[in-house]
Amino acid sequence: MKNKAKSHRFKSLFFMLLSIASIDLSRSAQAGTLKEIQQRRQLIVAVKDNSPPLGFRDRSGNLQGLEIDIARKLATEIFNNPDAVKLVPVTNQDRLKVAIDGTVDLTIARVTITTTRSRVVDFSRRYYLDGTAIITNRPNITRSSDLAGKKVAVLNNSTTISAVQYFIPTAKLVGVDSYRQAQQLLASGKVVAIAADRSLLIGWSKTAPNYRLLPDKLSIEALGIVIPKGLQYDPLRQLVDRSIERWQADGWLGQRIQYWGLQ
Repeated sequence: MKNKAKSHRFKSLFFMLLSIASIDLSRSAQAGTLKEIQQRRQLIVAVKDNSPPLGFRDRSGNLQGLEIDIARKLATEIFNNPDAVKLVPVTNQDRLKVAIDGTVDLTIARVTITTTRSRVVDFSRRYYLDGTAIITNRPNITRSSDLAGKKVAVLNNSTTISAVQYFIPTAKLVGVDSYRQAQQLLASGKVVAIAADRSLLIGWSKTAPNYRLLPDKLSIEALGIVIPKGLQYDPLRQLVDRSIERWQADGWLGQRIQYWGLQ
């Protein structure tokens, strides 16, 4: 089982490095420095639009969520105007790429701070602690230990796999290519639970009353704001770090985390 976990971690690392290798690093200097952003009078931020409650579209099509609040708060810090920000929805695969190639100034899109990613981008201090959790629609499953010997859906090549294998070694993992596929398997009874990022599962539990989030957190992962690498971006990174530190101290960040049910 340990060899399988190592294999999954290797595959995850391989696919991420392969994705990074496809980026044209020669364009990395195009991202806006703090001075350029101030001259432009607009901050450009990559966000998620399908990951409630971090970043999603409401019924009117407007972007909402904790990470959207953070992007607008940064615009307020720089311009004293929360609307001086352009929000650019991105896929998981493009979250780092758009910061590296200069499409955006920052990425705030549920990106976990890791050593591998830190080789190609810089990160702010963490703004939220996420982690692997489990959701189920079975009333008889109340804790992760109840999943011993049972089928659990996990996203292929994700770090979730090793976390589940470590804490529930006898669980039968069923790989999926999308969370929609995982939800379909759960609805049809082909799996009894789904393991994924806790923030994502919290969003699901709010929209589907039959989904129940188990209390166990199988891992803890810090989310950070992605900033392009380079000394020219240090003033921007320092501003972002100072802002997050102040929001944590004055309670604003904690209040928004609680507002979105992420406490």
